[in-house]
This record gives sequence, C-alpha cells and structure tokens, in this order.
Amino acid sequence: MSELFNVADIFGEDVFSDAVMEERLPKKVYKELRKTIDEGKELDPMIAEVVAGAMKDWAIEKGATHYTHWFQPLTGVTAEKHDSFISAPVNGKVLMEFSGKELIKGEPDASSFPSGGLRATFEARGYTAWDCTSPAFVRHDAAGAILCIPTAFCSYTGEALDQKTPLLRSMEALNVQALRLIRLFGNTTSKKVTPSVGPEQEYFLVDRKKYLQRKDLIFAGRTLFGAMPPKGQELEDHYFGSIRERIAAYMKDVNKELWKLGVSSKTQHNEVAPAQHELAPIYAVANIAVDHNQLIMETLKKVAERNGLYCLLHEKPFAGVNGSGKHNNWSVITDDGINLLNPGKTPHENIQFLLVLTCILKAIDEHADLLRESAADVGNDHRLGANEAPPAIISIFLGEQLEDVLEQLVSTGEATHSLKGGRLQTGVKTLPDLAKDATDRNRTSPFAFTGNKFEFRMCGSRDSIASPNTVLNTIVADVFCEACDILEKADDFDMAVHDLIKKYASEHQRIVFNGNGYSDEWVEEAKRRGLPNITSMVDAIPALITEKSIKLFEKYGVFTKAELESRVEVKYETYAKAINIEARTMVDMARKQIIPAVIKYIKVLADSINSVRAACDADVSVQTGELKDASALLAQTKAALVRLEEVTEAASVMEEGEKQAKYYHDSVMPAMEALRIPVDKLEMIVDKDLWPMPSYGDLIFEV
Repeated sequence: MSELFNVADIFGEDVFSDAVMEERLPKKVYKELRKTIDEGKELDPMIAEVVAGAMKDWAIEKGATHYTHWFQPLTGVTAEKHDSFISAPVNGKVLMEFSGKELIKGEPDASSFPSGGLRATFEARGYTAWDCTSPAFVRHDAAGAILCIPTAFCSYTGEALDQKTPLLRSMEALNVQALRLIRLFGNTTSKKVTPSVGPEQEYFLVDRKKYLQRKDLIFAGRTLFGAMPPKGQELEDHYFGSIRERIAAYMKDVNKELWKLGVSSKTQHNEVAPAQHELAPIYAVANIAVDHNQLIMETLKKVAERNGLYCLLHEKPFAGVNGSGKHNNWSVITDDGINLLNPGKTPHENIQFLLVLTCILKAIDEHADLLRESAADVGNDHRLGANEAPPAIISIFLGEQLEDVLEQLVSTGEATHSLKGGRLQTGVKTLPDLAKDATDRNRTSPFAFTGNKFEFRMCGSRDSIASPNTVLNTIVADVFCEACDILEKADDFDMAVHDLIKKYASEHQRIVFNGNGYSDEWVEEAKRRGLPNITSMVDAIPALITEKSIKLFEKYGVFTKAELESRVEVKYETYAKAINIEARTMVDMARKQIIPAVIKYIKVLADSINSVRAACDADVSVQTGELKDASALLAQTKAALVRLEEVTEAASVMEEGEKQAKYYHDSVMPAMEALRIPVDKLEMIVDKDLWPMPSYGDLIFEV
C-alpha cells in the first residue's frame, strides 16, 4: 500500500525557516535578523552568536552531527566540507558547540576549484560567508543528518569564486534602481524590490543497470553513439501522457524529499521525448530559487539511484529526440507584492508598466550577446538552434496585445487602446465558454512575455540559473538607472516619461519577434535586423570581456574586470575538458567495444557463408552483401577513429585557452561526428546479441 502523508505536515520540516527562527530566537534577536534579511543591514556578530546556538540546537534535534557551508563554485555543482559539532573532550566527554563565527565564516581550500587565475595552486585560502537571506536546512542521507548553511564563496583577496556572490550583487543593483523608478511614480511605501524566479527543470530517466553498461553515459553524461529506434517522439504520445507506475513512485519520492526541504515542487509531467520529464516549483526570490534549483537537481539524482534509475541532466543525452532545457521565469516584485511586470487590464494606460517593459526591450537588445552567453554550455550547443528549442538568436515575444500597444507608440507616439481577450467558445453545450487571454504563447521564442513575467527559455538543464539571472538583473538595473537619470531631471515628468517610452520602443523594436523562431526565414530576417546569431559556447564567451560588458558590471559592482577575465578562462577550459573527455570516451568505446563486436559479427557471417558453401550450392548473396556492408563500415570506422585520435592528441598538447577551445570545436567535434556516423549504421546491421551496449530503444522505452 502506498505511504500516506500530509504535505502540510512535512513541508519545510527540515528548514530553519522564518517560522522556526521566530519561535526559537529571542524577540529582539529575531527582529534584528529580519532587518538584516529584509533591509540589507550589516549583521551584528552578537546576533549571529545567538542565531548559531539556536540553529545548532534545532539541527541536533533533527539528528545532525555535522554542519557544512554549502556553496556553489564555478564547477557547476555545489560543494561542501563537513565539520562536526563536537568540541575538544573534557573529562572524557564532548560538548556540542557551534559559534557565531563558525556560522558567519568558513574556510574551505580555494586552490583546487576553478578560479581562472584568481588563485594560484599554492594560494589555498578562500572564505565562505553566510547568506542569511537563504534559509539553512538539514539534509538526510547516508552520511547522516547534515546542517547545510547556504553561503557565498570568495578568495582571500576578495574576488568572487562562485555563482552566488555576483547574483547577490546584481540583486542589490536591481533593488536600488527599481526603487528609484517606482518612487518617480509616487510609490513611497515599498521598501525593497527583488527579482522573482521560477525555473522549470527537465530531465531524463533511464534504468540504472542499463546506464552502467554505457561508458558514454558514465563519463560524458550523454550518448556519443546510438542509432534511432523505429519509434522516437513522432507520435507525441509521451507528452503529458499517463505517468508510468515506476516513474510516478519516483516522482512521489522526489516531491517528499523536496517538500521537507521547503522546495515548493508543484508541477510534474511527462515531456515530449520518451523517458523525459519535467518538474517546476513555485516562484521564489532569485537567490533562494537558485539554491532550490541546485537542491532539485541533487535530489533528482539521489532519489533516482534509490529507485534503480539514473537521472540524466545533460541537455542532449540522446540524438534525434528533444533535449532538456530549464525555462527561467523572471519577474520583478516589491516587498509588498507589486509585480512591476503586471500590465493590468489596460496596458496602454499603465505608464509605469510601459516604461518597465521598454526598459527591458532596451536592455535585452543592447546586451543580447551577454544574455546568450549566460546560457552557453557545452551540452547546450547540441540543443540551441535545433528544431526543438529556442534558436541561438535572442529575440523577445510580446504577444499580440503588447505588440499592438508597442506599434501604436512607435507609429503615432500614443497608445490609445489594448486588445481584449474575449471568450473562447468550445462549441459543446455542456462545456463552459472560457475567458481567453489577450494573446497566444510562442514556444519558439527565447525570451517570451507570458502574462506578468518573462520566460528565458535558453538555459541548459544541468546549469545553474545564477548566471542568466545575474545578467538579467544587471542589464535591467542599468537601463532603469539611465531612465531615472533622465526623468529625475525632467521639468515635466509626464511628458518626459511619454517621450522616453516612445524612444525606447522605437529604437529597440527590432528585438521583438512574434513569429516562428525555428524557421530559416527568421535567421535571414534577424540578420537583416542586425541581431547576433551566436551558435556555440566558444563564440559566446568573448561577450563577457567586451569593453561594454566590463563597464556595465564594474559600474554596479557585480564583477570586476579580473573576475570577468577569470570566468572567460574557466569557461574555455571547461569547454576543452568536456570535449576532450567525450573524444577519449569515443576512442575507448570504439577500440575496446565496438570494433571487437563488429569483427566478431563479421567472423560469424564469414563462417556462415563458408558453412553453407561447404554443405550445398545454396545462394549466399544475402550473407555476402551483409559481410561487405559490415566490412566497409568497419573500415570507415577505423579510419575515423584514427583521425579522432590524431586531432584529440593535437588538442591535448595545446596551451589552455581560447585557441585550444576553438580547436576542439572546429576540429575535434567534427571528427567525433565522423566516427559516430559509421558506428550508428553498424548498430543497425550487427546482431543485437553481439552489440556491446544497450540501444536507444532499450534506454528510453524500457524504463
């Protein structure tokens, strides 16, 4: 019988939440901590001391024996070092202690994390600093119960070595400039403005035993060889289909784990590709949403192993079927619940909204290269621009209603009306007529307005969403700043804001595109408009260190020039290392598994031909044809393998950096594809019992 539980009873039970703090902390301490969280006030060490004691007692009651500063280095995954609560024994007994200093600051080794030259190997000191705006939590696993304290990670000399520090800086920049903007419109009550984020997480599930039989999945996270089965996703019968029992049990287990950690996992369903699924949480403040998404990815993988499954988060684990993304839904909310991206029922009359909207058009248009780079990933190169995901060209979908308002502003300088939604008539008497939105949706747009938020659909499924949100926050803050500089000096505010909205709408209308982003026509049209088409991670990386980008990030203290240069170096190295691992894995599989299997198959065919000829004068043309085909493809495989070995070796001895990364992209990747082509054809010829690994059909249909 299925286990019964009440979500309300378990939700957040392992989180040192606001409710827990209010209950366990003295009123004065709680009030001061809330000021730090809500108003960005500096944390008093004495307050931290009291909080640490309460947090320790709470965690020990949950079974915790250790604590860790949980941080997000530039590896793309989280990191942690566990310390126990025990102090030096006295009279053979230990005390359980945890100080305010230990809560506020940790000191992990900074030398072995990617730093892009900010830290030399011999310079080991780095610090983690408590992010008190993201609640601590207790995680239960095979190691026991661990108190996890979300932190930022920086070097001894102060540079950000992680994803979170720049994100928090960008949130502060957006808050300052957004408050300036809403004050101009008479809002004197809101005290804080924060980006609100809801990331939709896509993933694949395969049987763990089959996963362990594929070296490419183990080492690269994706299949490097694999012929398509007779059926893929053509019938679209998996999308939103009935969830299979084994997967439903897994999803239930995932939800329970996440709910205990305070992650509001809300939506689950089958995605388009076979064995592909999606999970989406309720929106949260950006840095909490980033932390929660990391927890979601970790939980998806942990629970999968417990259920005899393996969770693949790679953007393109299987060629020929849809890959996985992570749609980043972004909006801007005041502390008293006002959404600056809510157009209202009559958007043409909502002047504050129109200014915010046109500021965002300007921000995206002027920094399209930066936003594209924020979603650049080795795996995402296989997805972006294909007929399944947003193209590599940044554009904005506004929908018919807002596009019409924008057109009115551009053509006449005045917006006098807004399109209405109307009623949707189903044509069936027993079904109610439904209220219809004023605009449709566009699933091909990389940056789409969806009612009261923008959905950035380019993000890779395994990537941290910290980077795209850092960019979004900063570029929008910059245009807000420019707008406020103009409007604060205006003699006639109403006229000035009217002129500014028209100016931004007119100058940046080119970024708006409501059509089919998958079409070849759009590629040509985007080129005519002057929009960048950045097709690979290697080509996207330089956007970080243009003069324009450095000036932008330094202006708001989000990145220093040195921090940007370090990230460029890390990204080039990451790209090269990932492709090198994939190439070496292909070589290993081809030499040790595929070629021996094909030789064995050819021998079976040859023995069969000789046996038949020896026994009688029967027709062996079929066997002979198969033998010739297999032998020819084997020769192609060997030649492609030798070529791949040569270019991989040449790449591996090059100096790390842009030149090496480009060589991997321009020379190694084509050589990998050249090896895959004959191998995938051989898979369709060789006896299944002789093929050395599970097929696509085995992996995506037998879960």
